[in-house]
Amino acid sequence: MLNQNQTPLLDALKACITNAHAPFYTPGHKRGKGIYQPLADLLGTQVFRADLTELVDLDNLFAPQGVIQKAQQLAAAAFGASQTWFLVNGSTCGIEAAILATCGTGDKIIMPRNVHSSAIAGLILSGAIPIFLNPEYDPVLDIAHSITPEAVEAALQQHPDTKAVLTVYPTYYGVCGDIQAIAHITHQYNIPLLVDEAHGAHFAFHPQLPTPALAAGADLTVQSIHKVLGAMTQASMLHVQGQRINIDRVSKALQLVQSTSPSYILLASLDAARQQMALQGNALMSRTLQLADTARTRISQIPGLSVLQMPNLDRTRLTVTVSGLGFTGFDAEEILDEQLGVTAEFASWQNVTFIISLGNTPEDIEKLVQGFTKLGSGSNTSSLSTRKQWIVWDDKLRLSPREAFFAVSETLPLEQTSDRICTEIVCPYPPGIPVLMPGELITPAALEYLQQIQAMGGFISGCADSSLKTLKVVKIIRNS
Repeated sequence: MLNQNQTPLLDALKACITNAHAPFYTPGHKRGKGIYQPLADLLGTQVFRADLTELVDLDNLFAPQGVIQKAQQLAAAAFGASQTWFLVNGSTCGIEAAILATCGTGDKIIMPRNVHSSAIAGLILSGAIPIFLNPEYDPVLDIAHSITPEAVEAALQQHPDTKAVLTVYPTYYGVCGDIQAIAHITHQYNIPLLVDEAHGAHFAFHPQLPTPALAAGADLTVQSIHKVLGAMTQASMLHVQGQRINIDRVSKALQLVQSTSPSYILLASLDAARQQMALQGNALMSRTLQLADTARTRISQIPGLSVLQMPNLDRTRLTVTVSGLGFTGFDAEEILDEQLGVTAEFASWQNVTFIISLGNTPEDIEKLVQGFTKLGSGSNTSSLSTRKQWIVWDDKLRLSPREAFFAVSETLPLEQTSDRICTEIVCPYPPGIPVLMPGELITPAALEYLQQIQAMGGFISGCADSSLKTLKVVKIIRNS
């Protein structure tokens, strides 16, 4: 039985900080002595003393045999995995590695069309062919949810040679699909279920939260420990269980997509966050749920506002629909942030979404409620006049994402790109769900959607021209 009171990596880092020696290794600032003073004034000096490289006592991330290995074993036990890898390039590298570990060039993988852009990167790197499933869609709230077990089963019947199924659990809005049923169906074909559980790292630590992906039968899951728990930004974990995942391929894939100079500050934060949840997780999540329920109840009583309520919802994720006040989500987010001192996670057409976590306080909740109270005291009647339904995802893939990404491209004015094949990942961010991706046919509906998101204050990422005046498309080669 592992002792969750231990923090082997954190302890080793502390010992190295206090070890007096002359450093002749990277990083160049030499334990903070070379740091530019304005940065030291901002962050203090101790953090730079902890910014160390792969010293003997600190182990090696790619071949752990010491304190990193022990810390990962403790994490596996705490999160319910048979093996865990620490990630310093965020969940992005975990999703990429999951696809690389299960799919090669030309292999099929089933996934929802509202996957994060990291999954598209995984397709480009691996050469895998996506079999996209449209998620359930709420046309009233304009929110895409999860894929259904029925859709997964139909896709597997049509594509029995599929190598893996990937799903998102929970979605950015906190909606959790029937992952247990999806796992059961997937395993009938003896293929692995991969889960983008970036926003569900807290599920394992309280019975009133949704079932963790591993407990529901997932074979591999990737969690952003920094998004909802107490690790540093960019610190994540990849967990596996069972026999359907090739452990060696996961390790090799991570060597391709992780930095060879991992930050020990990030790694130690994972060790600390694991201990915090293993020892205090239930109490911390009970408190977080109480705060979230208070916010949900009080905000839902404000005239003109409603909150997302579903039986399979992560209660720590709060989505407020503001269209009843005449605001777009982008308008409301801007007012809350710039005038009322409340900063959301992200906005969409009608909604503003907030992450309530173990770091929030009752004072935060009070400020949130008061912000919406003040927002509700006014109204706006013009912002929603151009509202359109969310873009419909049809089967628009004409080339594999890898083929299109590496194809000879040309840059065209936006109005000339309709019916051409895209070579870029183009998505509103956050949440980072692509509207267009390499290999897809560009449609007038997609262009109109992107332009309207941009006009209402949304940020478009992934494309070379962030102003969205041009797009890169596959160049048509004409024989002379």
